[in-house]
Amino acid sequence: MTTITIKINERTKAGKTLKNLIELFSKENKDIEIISDNASPYDSEFVKKIKKAETQKGVEIDPKNVWESLGLK
Repeated sequence: MTTITIKINERTKAGKTLKNLIELFSKENKDIEIISDNASPYDSEFVKKIKKAETQKGVEIDPKNVWESLGLK
């Protein structure tokens, strides 16, 4: 197996096309995997917790202690 690191400028047409192509291959073929997508500056575990909190209905958030209300601390 070979690992290749590519830096893509998503603001260009070619960059957008290449990124979309790689994402398409990785979704349809288990032999290709995106190891790191640096689109987000946030830790992946943090993002998962936030997305989980978004899907929960009726979550009450304490404005004085937001992180613990979301189960992030």
